[in-house]
Amino acid sequence: MTRDSLGLLDALGAIPAQLRAGYEDAAAADLGALGPAGGIRQVVVLGMGSSGIVGDVLAAALNDQVTVPVTVLKQYRVPAFVGPGTLALALSYSGDTEEAVAMATGALDAGATLVTVASGGALAKLADARGATHVPARAGIPVPRAALGAMAGPVVAVFERAGLVSGVGPQVDAAARQLEARAWVCRPEVAGPANPAREVARRIGRTLPLFYGGGALGAVAAMRWKFDVNENAKAPAFWSAYPDLDHHEICGWGQHGDVTRQVLTLVELRHDFEHPRLALRFDATREIIEEALAGIVEVRAAGEGRLAQVLDLAYQGDWASTYLALDQDVDPGPIDAIAQLKERLGAEP
Repeated sequence: MTRDSLGLLDALGAIPAQLRAGYEDAAAADLGALGPAGGIRQVVVLGMGSSGIVGDVLAAALNDQVTVPVTVLKQYRVPAFVGPGTLALALSYSGDTEEAVAMATGALDAGATLVTVASGGALAKLADARGATHVPARAGIPVPRAALGAMAGPVVAVFERAGLVSGVGPQVDAAARQLEARAWVCRPEVAGPANPAREVARRIGRTLPLFYGGGALGAVAAMRWKFDVNENAKAPAFWSAYPDLDHHEICGWGQHGDVTRQVLTLVELRHDFEHPRLALRFDATREIIEEALAGIVEVRAAGEGRLAQVLDLAYQGDWASTYLALDQDVDPGPIDAIAQLKERLGAEP
């Protein structure tokens, strides 16, 4: 097996424990006042990449419970609607992501209530300097994409402590138990088809994966799988989601089938909370486009509740993309392209 220089496989195995510890640490911490006296009217999550997607995951998982709008922002400036009555959650595992720091500063300047979640860095310093709330994420994780639990646990606790959700402890426990079960069957010691992540990687092989999810949970899982393949396997990948893709992307399979059937594998990401009409769309769309694909792979979520299923679906992508890298003699840990980009931009590595 190719060298896993940063120990990514071991770090993935620790994600269930991260989720439990992150939630418990933040639930027991002194977080101060998390909203104005008049209440929180909206939430904005500020973050990029593997940290920012935690906002997408939780916005999807909790959208049947949270009664105020939750917007995930991935930019430098905050829009004009951010201000008093806004709870701003700035997420960056390192704490030094320049876009997250810029948005957090803008949110404070606009009068929002800021909570930062990071292992340290500039975000922690900003919160300390401006009297905002900082929630530490556990340090020592080799890369942010392996800190899914360490970031998601505290953010769920912040939602609860701010009065936006209630009784989420059992949901976190159910999610952690499902991730533990998934890690057990995906661990490196399990070879061949008995390891579902290895099997998905084998079926993708040297083709380019296209991830289709259904609804809010499937969409964010598809986006996470795409990010995972990019960073871990160092390969192109694409994603889209039902029902919207049936209003545009389905038309894109009308030509070039002689090319696409050699290079594109469709990975369908399914879960138990799909709208009944989405199952029909998966089936009908597959019938129309399958002749233009190298293959079709289905991946299903398991677990009790929306949080467990979206995290399980995303977590399978963490494992599969890592095996995809190792199968192609690629070290999944380092992300040299991002380091080169930061050097050219003059940013801290």
